[in-house]
Amino acid sequence: MEQVWANRAGSAETAIATRHFQRLWGIPGTQLGVVGWPAVRRERLFGVWHYWWQAHLLDCLVDAQLRAPNADRLTRITRQIRGHWLRNPGWTNSYYDDMAWLALALQRAGGYLGVDTARATDTLTKQLVGSWSPADGGGIPWRKSDKFFNAPANGPAGIFLARHGRVHRATEMADWIDATLIDPDSHLVFDGIKDGSLVRAQYTYCQGVVLGLETELAMRTGEPRHLARVRRLVGAVATEMTDGKVLHGGGGGDGGLFNGITARYLALVATSLPGDTDADAETRDTAAGIVLASAEAAWENRQSVDGLPLFGPVWDRVAVIPELPKTAAVKIDGGVNPSEVPEHDLSVQLGGWMLMEAAHTLSHA
Repeated sequence: MEQVWANRAGSAETAIATRHFQRLWGIPGTQLGVVGWPAVRRERLFGVWHYWWQAHLLDCLVDAQLRAPNADRLTRITRQIRGHWLRNPGWTNSYYDDMAWLALALQRAGGYLGVDTARATDTLTKQLVGSWSPADGGGIPWRKSDKFFNAPANGPAGIFLARHGRVHRATEMADWIDATLIDPDSHLVFDGIKDGSLVRAQYTYCQGVVLGLETELAMRTGEPRHLARVRRLVGAVATEMTDGKVLHGGGGGDGGLFNGITARYLALVATSLPGDTDADAETRDTAAGIVLASAEAAWENRQSVDGLPLFGPVWDRVAVIPELPKTAAVKIDGGVNPSEVPEHDLSVQLGGWMLMEAAHTLSHA
């Protein structure tokens, strides 16, 4: 099965490269992902571009280079990084979750591939460390000058900091999430806490980032509480957020990335969670089963356009081929709403590619 998943991941990569990769404003040596296909004018001109979608595009390129190293892709990775910097000089923005996702992707490009990302990761590290706000109820906030402390910011920031050697702070963040955002009934992760009030929404990617953080800490600290939290949360995801082991979809817009992120970190659980008890082995097997069932469903329900896959936002439903939209994805109050046909959105296609790469890591392990 390793070659099957390698081929599928490669096809997903080629689909995005063909439909979405473009120079930034025609500047040589740059690349970004056009955020829709077929693209409207403002998308083609990078009038909109969505920082955190581009971070996940970079992360998927790193996945692909680890799967099948080649010089051309390494060039694309450096062009993606340069394009990001030119479109967003200084690396930072007002959203800590955005910066955490970019920090993770740059960290992997530097650590695994030898790309020089040290200056960028140092800049982002200072942002993520300096935003820790226990006196205000956090956690780190979702964005600057905000009192919303949520899992989508603290989870990826904690993963990055754990991998960056700041295990103590990552542990503080994990303990804050566990004390503040866990539903006592379902054991799922709530979205966040705003001005002292719990925001009770439960998104797939909230579960994914907490699984990633707790798994990183289980590997680095040996503390049994992190193993126990992963076991509990994998069980909750399997019970509450899958149908027939297939992860629930998050729609288009920002939601197009949600289930792909969850698959990425379920794959990390399956391949890297320590522990030699039967419960630990069952947790790894459950996590792997969700990823593989989701990937099979997404592949079976894809559309084929010019011989390349197009994924849907809900992996157990047949994808819809988009036409040039009347209403493309629009950013409103820090979040990106979906296009009228979610398959138009780069986020949805990245989620499918991320899933294929996650399935490959399991077959390769």
